[in-house]
Amino acid sequence: MTPSPRADVLPWRPKAGEIPAAPGVYRFSDASGRILYVGKAVNLRQRLANYFQPLRSLHERTRHMVLAASKVEWTVVGSDVEALQLEYTWIKEFAPPYNVKFRDDKTYPYLVVTLGDEAPRVMVSRNRRIPGARYFGPYPKVWAVRETIDLMIKAFPIRTCSDSSYRRAMQTGRSCFPGQIGRCGGPCSHKVTIEEHREIVEQFVAFMASHDRRVITLLQREMKDASDAFEYERAAKIRDRIQALENVLEKSAVVLPENTEVDVFGIEEDELAAAVQQFVVRGGRVRGVRSWVVDKELDIAAGELVESVLETAYENEPPPREIVVPVLPDDAPALELWLAERRGRGKVSLKTAQRGDKAAVLQTATLNAKQALALYKTRRTADYVARTQALTELQDALGLDEAPLRMECYDVSHLGGTNVVASMVVFEDGLPKKSAYRKFAVAGTVDDTESLAQVLRRRLARLDEDERTEEGEGDGTRPRRRFAYRPGLIIVDGGQPQVQAAARTLEELGIHDLPVVGIAKRLEEVWLPDDEFPVILPRGSEALFLLQRIRDEAHRFAITFQRQKRRADIGTVLSEIPGLGPTRSKELLRHFGSVARLRAADVEAIAEVKGIGPQLAETIVARLASSPAGGGRQEDEA
Repeated sequence: MTPSPRADVLPWRPKAGEIPAAPGVYRFSDASGRILYVGKAVNLRQRLANYFQPLRSLHERTRHMVLAASKVEWTVVGSDVEALQLEYTWIKEFAPPYNVKFRDDKTYPYLVVTLGDEAPRVMVSRNRRIPGARYFGPYPKVWAVRETIDLMIKAFPIRTCSDSSYRRAMQTGRSCFPGQIGRCGGPCSHKVTIEEHREIVEQFVAFMASHDRRVITLLQREMKDASDAFEYERAAKIRDRIQALENVLEKSAVVLPENTEVDVFGIEEDELAAAVQQFVVRGGRVRGVRSWVVDKELDIAAGELVESVLETAYENEPPPREIVVPVLPDDAPALELWLAERRGRGKVSLKTAQRGDKAAVLQTATLNAKQALALYKTRRTADYVARTQALTELQDALGLDEAPLRMECYDVSHLGGTNVVASMVVFEDGLPKKSAYRKFAVAGTVDDTESLAQVLRRRLARLDEDERTEEGEGDGTRPRRRFAYRPGLIIVDGGQPQVQAAARTLEELGIHDLPVVGIAKRLEEVWLPDDEFPVILPRGSEALFLLQRIRDEAHRFAITFQRQKRRADIGTVLSEIPGLGPTRSKELLRHFGSVARLRAADVEAIAEVKGIGPQLAETIVARLASSPAGGGRQEDEA
């Protein structure tokens, strides 16, 4: 939906004086009454004013949402906590399309001990509502729970058979089948009484709850007593139980001091999605890991994302006393009170971790989240149905005559105006074709749009040629194609300036049948050359995901090439210094770890390197100072 020049004032916008300056929850809805977005605010008037700024100043997707809406309503509440509770309730009830969506918010497997039964049973279950049951986990995979059970029942032989098998065994006096093969240690195996079995179950639960090594110490003492009494068979059984417990402890590494009860959330996000890793730490050990992926429709702050993640994580289970997150939400105190109500006893503390053991666990969780996000993207790209849907959506959204089976994406990268390079990556049928990737060194300009135009001229000059060169004369080798066949879509990394530069280049070359679009990072807007406003693809659409994947791959390929050239340049500079051979050059780079650190080092620091004296160090500093360095951070993208 494109706004008209006079659309900066929405006809349904309430007057500022009508909106209370009090805490509350607001909801945008469309003409059919569908709730589009639910949010909360400490001050409704201030918060809603953000949505009614001039449309051009709004984030593109926020503008899309307010243009789709036909009214906004609000409900005033008494406190921040009440606002949080009401927002949570409405999001669950209405599932607004512009709120955060939890794509993989599935139930996770738990190790369950049915303490409410006559003879408690250990099993795997996703059901969190078994009366009287004790839960341990969650576990990332079912096999992880089964592996733990296999180890634990060697140490604590308790019931594993089904309720029907148990009843049949107790009625007939014949052991249940798992008991016959040594896989069930309940009363149904007729090796222990109900009372003896209950005692073993309590030991099982106590160990799972604490992973206390004192249990092993007691068993070691019991094994020694059995051995001293010449009860070698019983001693051997106890030895096996000790080994099983040692195996369990090895698989549950100590990461924090004993008695630490904390959940640690690692979050990795991009413009479209976020991956969450929840590490459940009990007794200082990681007892469970839970992961899911979040689809983001609006561009929300990191604190808002954390808030949504915690609301989902503790929807059906109580939180621990302490929760470590990457960033604190703005209304962290209200969220702590809401979490305390979910817990039912004591306070809940939200914290960030900058140093120490908890920071190390947070770093590990974040690393896992980063890998999970990459895996999510890879799997989604590999899905044939999703790829077909993405190409069809692109054809419809961009008005193409046919689906773009071959797409070429271009990106420009440089370091502060030096080492300007560009990349071309190719996707065919929605998958990367790395053999067709090309890289370009750009000379004579540091302007992004001119660099892009130069690269496109070099590529498109061969568009209608045979595009083949012989790799040998008369030697029978196959001809090699430079660029293969014509693309169905050209994509440039950037917004309006970049896509317009690409369109001008096509016009100069007399090419009128190649569609070109740009995808702007951060807002993920899709720009066409002659349009005043971008095409807005739904955040969860396969088409936008594919465009993002192509753009990111082009950026990665360009940056890799740019860094290679930079390393080659510094190698050339060092090789030109008298008295500094290959061995000393390598020692310099190894000592400082990076080109940036070497350039920043003074004479004294360089003179400390093995084989480098004060005089040579002065020469190195002077030579590096006279060579182009680029300056700052500046791996800039077009």
